[in-house]
Amino acid sequence: MSHALKQVFNKDRTFRPKRKFEPGTQRFELHKKAQASLNAGLDLKVAVQLPPGEEQNDWVAVHVVDFFNRINLIYGTISDYCTEQSCPVMSGGPKYEYRWQDEHKYRKPTALSAPQYMNLLMDWIEVQINNEDIFPTNVGTPFPKNFLPVVKKILSRLFRVFVHVYIHHFDRITQMGSEAHVNTCYKHFYYFVKEFNLIDTKELEPLVSVWVGSGW
Repeated sequence: MSHALKQVFNKDRTFRPKRKFEPGTQRFELHKKAQASLNAGLDLKVAVQLPPGEEQNDWVAVHVVDFFNRINLIYGTISDYCTEQSCPVMSGGPKYEYRWQDEHKYRKPTALSAPQYMNLLMDWIEVQINNEDIFPTNVGTPFPKNFLPVVKKILSRLFRVFVHVYIHHFDRITQMGSEAHVNTCYKHFYYFVKEFNLIDTKELEPLVSVWVGSGW
């Protein structure tokens, strides 16, 4: 990791406080297991696979929280350069524009600036992952029937952060010397959503050129 990125990470510069797992819980142990696989340098295709004897929903929940934390950090590194003026539309180049919709203020898909979109996105995800009815933390509490639909929506929206960062702000990532870290994070994310079929292949198209160009 580059010195510049370490500085940002050490400041914990995120839009929201990181969601942490309570020590001693099953999720904490799963989180440690996932991190150990990454730190050991395992092939990411192997690292994302469900460990023997573990429940898939638990494994997915741990990764959703981890991706939220890490993508939050990545966006935090370029947020000063993602402004109303530089990014008046939340997009991934001329072919892809992302509109915001929720159950409250924006009931219809609405065009917003990238910073507005990111703030609403991080707010919304934070609410979901802190909702015990969707992401139960007690061992033995079953996941709700809408768990995977919510997860798919969270991950498809987090993917849009990658799209925007890669298409519009990768020069800044490169200047900081942190492109290897961002590429690894995206690669991990990509293999995970493909392993468990959590994002439609068509939605992943905006970054196909990144994937192919990197030889992954």
